[in-house]
Amino acid sequence: MSTSIDPRAAVGPKARIGEGVHVGPFAVVEDGAVIGDGTSVGSCALIGSGARIGRDCRIHHGAVVGHEPQDLKYAGEPTTCEVGDRTVIREYATLHRGTPGGHGRTVVGSDCLFMAYTHVAHDCTVGDRVIFSNAATIAGHVEVGDFAILGGLTPVHQFVRIGAHTMIGGGVRVPKDVPPFVLASQDPVAFQGLNSIGLRRRGFSREVLVALERTYGLIYTTGHNVSQALALIRADEALMTLAEVRSVVEFAATSKRGIIPGPGRSRR
Repeated sequence: MSTSIDPRAAVGPKARIGEGVHVGPFAVVEDGAVIGDGTSVGSCALIGSGARIGRDCRIHHGAVVGHEPQDLKYAGEPTTCEVGDRTVIREYATLHRGTPGGHGRTVVGSDCLFMAYTHVAHDCTVGDRVIFSNAATIAGHVEVGDFAILGGLTPVHQFVRIGAHTMIGGGVRVPKDVPPFVLASQDPVAFQGLNSIGLRRRGFSREVLVALERTYGLIYTTGHNVSQALALIRADEALMTLAEVRSVVEFAATSKRGIIPGPGRSRR
């Protein structure tokens, strides 16, 4: 399939356009942008100079990828916004590139869906198969693990980490780290249980689900603080044989902002 660029689009002569790319009317592709084979860019979209977009992505009307970060310290340095393969970016979503003061890169994985008006700020890292529902927004330096789902209108504070296979409810402000495999909701945001349905759909075994239930029970229902709960989990050899449990322990132990509390509790 040949590349198709609408004559009303503005494509910089130093942009790198792959095979089979479609660029719609009034789209802007700046010099230095890279667009992989088979990707489509909708009308009025902006592909900034820092964009590095993979294969077979779908970028819809008015979306912005690889534009300058919203950081007052940014002074035009060359940085990037890297998007994996087959990711869908819907209307008016904005994915900004990194800053020299951060990683210099914003990185988004493959097979993701960013619904309308979502925002990925500078220096963020987003894994594979992540879904941002309409108007979900992450501030700078946020990390989002594989298969995470953010509900609509959900804002995430800068430097927060969202664990893999996590589901966060809509309209929920997230100022603390959300550990992997959990459901998080209510105001203020709190642990609501294991994301059991999502995990079963992805093939996690009953053994793993039971172990994760016990792990989070020790963290959230025993009255122990996080450090005490982690010590109990580490002492349980059966739990620690599972990689999923070890990932929970590592996530909580390395949290700089602290993990979300259980319902009606604050973390100590």
